[in-house]
Amino acid sequence: MQAAARAGLTTAGRRGRALSIVAAVLAFVVLFGVSVAATLPSKWFVEAENRRLGVDQPAPYARVPASAQPVDDLVSIGDLGDEATQFVPAGEFMMVTVMEPEQTLLSWLVGHTHPAVQFLTDEGRNGFRTPQQNRTLALASMRTSEQVAQYVALDRLGYDVELVLGEVLIEDLVCLEPIDEATCGRWSPSDTVLDPGDKILEVDGEEIETVEDLSALLADKEPGDLVPMRIERPGDGELDVEVELTASPDDPDRTIVGFYPFDTARVQLPFEMEIDPRGVGGPSAGLAFTLTIIDELTEGELTGGGRVAVTGTINLDGTVGAIGGLRQKASAVAQAGVELFLVPASQSEDDIAAARAAGGGDLEVVPVATVDEALAALAEHGGAPIVATDG
Repeated sequence: MQAAARAGLTTAGRRGRALSIVAAVLAFVVLFGVSVAATLPSKWFVEAENRRLGVDQPAPYARVPASAQPVDDLVSIGDLGDEATQFVPAGEFMMVTVMEPEQTLLSWLVGHTHPAVQFLTDEGRNGFRTPQQNRTLALASMRTSEQVAQYVALDRLGYDVELVLGEVLIEDLVCLEPIDEATCGRWSPSDTVLDPGDKILEVDGEEIETVEDLSALLADKEPGDLVPMRIERPGDGELDVEVELTASPDDPDRTIVGFYPFDTARVQLPFEMEIDPRGVGGPSAGLAFTLTIIDELTEGELTGGGRVAVTGTINLDGTVGAIGGLRQKASAVAQAGVELFLVPASQSEDDIAAARAAGGGDLEVVPVATVDEALAALAEHGGAPIVATDG
């Protein structure tokens, strides 16, 4: 009997050790698989649609939520003197950002079903520009957005403000013979030596500061003329190039360099004001900046004393422009615990529906088309109306 019992215990012990070994092996396999999946690029396994071409392509990136942060800390108003009075709001407007990092197979396995994760092809992330060109234009776009926000806010409050032209920055080259909306058959000759993000410093030995200066220097030129230029290129510094001029595709009698200039207008203010974007690029915080400036220069609480998230570009006429990554921004807003999100009315119905889905049931997404509509929406949610100054 005792021998049988000992034999049974021995067998049970062996089985237990065997199961432990199997469990350890399985755990090792799982950990090894996770570590491998965390290093393999998603582009080897994952595809996303290239809408321009109508085909699926490798997707090395994903657009994901980043953060919702207060705008008040980014706006600095100097000595107002007798021009105005600054108020310290109790509530906060919040700008929202997204990220587009490279992805791995593991991040795809974890996030591909999440409504706020959108996998991107290389073209979907960078378009036809390099990452450096996109970064340069995004930062320039943010600077212009700051200027327009200041102009719109102060003009809305009744102050005397003026916009002046800024430096000549290339946004895109001109397509002379488009094949369709997405494809160019022949670019302007300047495409061979100029790139998006280049800043034009000199033309034919003459310094230029604005697009008007450039137009004046081209007045006596003809299509086909070769013109020496000095440019500043991100990452390369100053370069000397020779550019062949061409005729405008819209007006054959007008000679052009062959690019679309970026809007770099600057605003002249009645008092000092600065906006520090802290490295964030792009124009999508324009409406948030505008409302924050209005809030700080008027009595009462536009936010009703709470937190309101805002996204949308701002135009000189006070209209609000569409932005990218709306569903990711809605998710970031919801994660920050904010319950009201003002978004551009110019977004598509699908965009707004996706934002509401990503934000969940506790986030109210309110589309607005203009600054005045944004102010009206805030008033409907407990915000104070504004009173224009006599500035």
